[in-house]
Amino acid sequence: MDIAAMKAFWRLFDYISGNNDKGKKIEMTSPVVMRIPQTDFFEYGVFTLSFLLPAEYQTDIPPNPTNNLVYIHDTPDMNVYVRSYSGWMTCLSDKYTKGRLSTDLDSIGANYKKDFHYGAGYNSPKTLFNRHNEVWLVAEGEPVCSTSD
Repeated sequence: MDIAAMKAFWRLFDYISGNNDKGKKIEMTSPVVMRIPQTDFFEYGVFTLSFLLPAEYQTDIPPNPTNNLVYIHDTPDMNVYVRSYSGWMTCLSDKYTKGRLSTDLDSIGANYKKDFHYGAGYNSPKTLFNRHNEVWLVAEGEPVCSTSD
């Protein structure tokens, strides 16, 4: 995941840096989101890295990518369960945090998609400390919350 994610990051960064059909530079937003498949084998499967386009492109058509490995995808609205963690987003940190979130959700009977999840990173690769990352599990049906005392 880690090496592939860096390659994908730079392809997307090239797109927002003006390597698109209009030569337009697009503001970098956060988080950077990775769709991670649930597999039986560590790091196998199709991982999809996404940059969120700024608000102006939610109604206007964004420039078309010139790299055939980059494409525009409209993600439908969704409710997600979230667990935050610090440090670098790696296979191990993501897997550990996802496991903790899944265990907590299972304990309260929450329904969520189990065939994939999202990893979200909020910091520039140049930020070395105080990093913020999240694991998102997509709720199926109405989200539930645990009761607290």
